[in-house]
Amino acid sequence: MKTILSTSEIADALHKYSQMSYEASFAMAEYLEEYEESTGEEIELDSVAIRCEFTEYESAIDAAAQYTSEFTTEAAALEYLQDHTSVITFDGGAIIQDF
Repeated sequence: MKTILSTSEIADALHKYSQMSYEASFAMAEYLEEYEESTGEEIELDSVAIRCEFTEYESAIDAAAQYTSEFTTEAAALEYLQDHTSVITFDGGAIIQDF
């Protein structure tokens, strides 16, 4: 048995269990939906796994600083992150898949 969730329901579940802001949770929900559509693969929502695998930051510079301190512009930091991992940007920050 399975339940199909709307984008808002996914965001609500992520916000509740992943400790992401609601804006980040909604961006993650959209990312997961786009992944399903592009691959044709159904995803089972696992908020705990997402919490362990992805981290929300206020900016790409903040995220890149966890790995290196060489970036002073958002664009350069974002490019670095995109070369190394999955990056989800949204108004108010960025989510990266930890690497």
